[in-house]
Amino acid sequence: MASADLAATYAALILADAELEITSDKVLTLTSAAGVELEPIWASLLAKALEGKNVKDLLSNVGAGGGAPAASGAAPAAAAGGAAAEAPKEEEKVEEKEESDDDMGFGLFD
Repeated sequence: MASADLAATYAALILADAELEITSDKVLTLTSAAGVELEPIWASLLAKALEGKNVKDLLSNVGAGGGAPAASGAAPAAAAGGAAAEAPKEEEKVEEKEESDDDMGFGLFD
């Protein structure tokens, strides 16, 4: 990651820690104060990406994308069995799409 990218990210973290709104102007001000030249478009994109989001919550929930942990040992086995049962259904759907192409009169050698 380039130093300008890191500087913009650190500026956003500083603003979030100070509980200030993350705007492109504030990001540009902080990066220029640090002596890093950042193009305004990148500050604007970063500000729009973080607009309306609580950065502190994002940081504290890193890697917590899954559901709650299972309460018993049998639940993961059941979930794994359910996932295995769902996989053939998806394959069947793909086969149905291929068959529908044949019904339309389109073929490889037509």
